[in-house]
Amino acid sequence: MTKGIRRQGRELALKIIYSFPDQQRDISVILDEFWTNFRFRDDLLGEAVEDDAEGQPPELVRQFAERIASGTYQQLSAIDEKLRDSSRNWSLDRMSRVDLALLRMGAYELLFCADVPTSVAINEAIEIGKRYGTRETPGFINGILDRIGRDRSGGT
Repeated sequence: MTKGIRRQGRELALKIIYSFPDQQRDISVILDEFWTNFRFRDDLLGEAVEDDAEGQPPELVRQFAERIASGTYQQLSAIDEKLRDSSRNWSLDRMSRVDLALLRMGAYELLFCADVPTSVAINEAIEIGKRYGTRETPGFINGILDRIGRDRSGGT
């Protein structure tokens, strides 16, 4: 899977994670609603890709987005606990929704995706944060995910 496909998948996953209303609904319902209402061609992600006749993303992009969003949803309690432990002087309620969605996505990859290198998980969240967050988002995301990444690699 190319970096372009993964970046686009992560950007879509961010939008899905951002839209999580609560954990009272099944992830398949959330995904179905997202894909029904989302039009890929109306949401340029910075890289040229083909969409289908209905404006949906390529299948590989969609599969990767669903992998990240579903995994994040299923592990949300563990992810939020780790974020609370790693975010000094910040409660999750005080974080912007975009920053929290980015942190959840990055933490999911750090904690549950052994195939994603630590530096890639952190850098991707930072880069996507530059696009969707505020000026402070990249540094904020880096600080928290770096703490989680150090725990992942045994403090090195």
